[in-house]
Amino acid sequence: MLSSYYTVKGFGENEITIQKSRFIAQVNRATTEQEAQDFIQDIKKTHYNATHNCSAYMIGENDQIQKANDDGEPSGTAGIPILEVLKKRNIKDTVVVITRYFGGIKLGAGGLIRAYGQATTEGLSHTGIVERRLMRVMHTTIDYTLLGKVENEIRTSEYLLKEIHYLENVEIEIFVESSHEESFKEWITNLTNGQAVVENGELENLERDINNK
Repeated sequence: MLSSYYTVKGFGENEITIQKSRFIAQVNRATTEQEAQDFIQDIKKTHYNATHNCSAYMIGENDQIQKANDDGEPSGTAGIPILEVLKKRNIKDTVVVITRYFGGIKLGAGGLIRAYGQATTEGLSHTGIVERRLMRVMHTTIDYTLLGKVENEIRTSEYLLKEIHYLENVEIEIFVESSHEESFKEWITNLTNGQAVVENGELENLERDINNK
């Protein structure tokens, strides 16, 4: 599994007008090709009267699934420019549909490439990009007398506090990057003079917003 990667927050929609043509970008997360295809078909049903519903998606850890569709626009002027934006910005597990309502002015091949690229870029920015980081939940059990010190140190460290369980002893769940597990164990052992019991928990992906990605 990747330690981190970029994807979209979820569904987003943004519209721009170029030379009287409306370009509506509809963006969503898709972790399988079926999800991407279903999303594209839903948009086509919603905008059944549009001139074009052009699309592209990039799915998989290694971007192994990449598809682009011009939906009647001149070959290479719509789907590929959409896909190129995803590739340039290294955004995974994402599907984009650009719906065009023709405004009566032909843009030419170069104009179409620029228009679909711009619509995709602005659609992604409007939707929002997140970084998904693979984290290990470390279950750390300590005596109540150590709670104040340990909690304060965690909150000012590189580690992220997930939850505190007040049981017979205190169990603290802490997010640690999967590659830093051993260094965390050493850190918490030193902090508690060897009085902490640490167990590896489940792996989870944490998301944080990315600006200007």
